[in-house]
Formats: sequence, C-alpha cells, structure tokens
Amino acid sequence: RVHAGGPTATPQPNTPVISIVGQNGQQAFTPNPANFGGQMVVFRNTHNVTHRVVLNDGSIDTGDIAPGATSRAVQMPTEGTNYHCGLHPGMIGAVSSFSGTPPVCQGIYCDPY
Repeated sequence: RVHAGGPTATPQPNTPVISIVGQNGQQAFTPNPANFGGQMVVFRNTHNVTHRVVLNDGSIDTGDIAPGATSRAVQMPTEGTNYHCGLHPGMIGAVSSFSGTPPVCQGIYCDPY
C-alpha cells in the first residue's frame, strides 16, 4: 500500500490534477472519470473541508488533504480503477487508461445511498 504522505505546496509541472470540488452542493471529483491511468497524478482540494483519497483496493492513500492543499504525486494503476474519499465514502471517482466508458464501480463505496 502506498501512503502518499502529507500534502505538498505545488505539484511538478505537467502533472495531471484531479480536483476535489463542491459541485451543486455535492462533494465530487473532477474530471470524473479521470483518464490518467498509468500516470502520476495529484489531488487538489478546492473544497472547504478536508478530504482523503483512497483507491478502493487500498493500494493508494493520499492522507488527509486540507482545503486549498494538494496531495503528493501518486502513480495511478494502468487498468481502470475506482477511488473514494476515506472521510466521505459517498464521494467516488474512476480512473481510466482510455477515453471511453469508466470502469464499473464495485464494492461498498459505489452506492452512497
């Protein structure tokens, strides 16, 4: 399991960013799905509460990301996978290595209702 540690001030140039946002009153990720499979990415928290991004299989955990902070860069799997916020399990996202349909979400983090 990769623990990405605490946040860092700025990502490396050209590192793809997945934003954590408050959208239409909901907590969400954008882009979603994120077509960054196999790439290093960072998660930027543009929301007003702390979040923690975890791959559903537990292989990556960013640690807490405070409002306005950015995670350290993490290597996303090359195959399609799903992730969620460890503090808000209803927040789910998908990473894909292609530009087509995102992977089917499976497991307890997929249906928040």
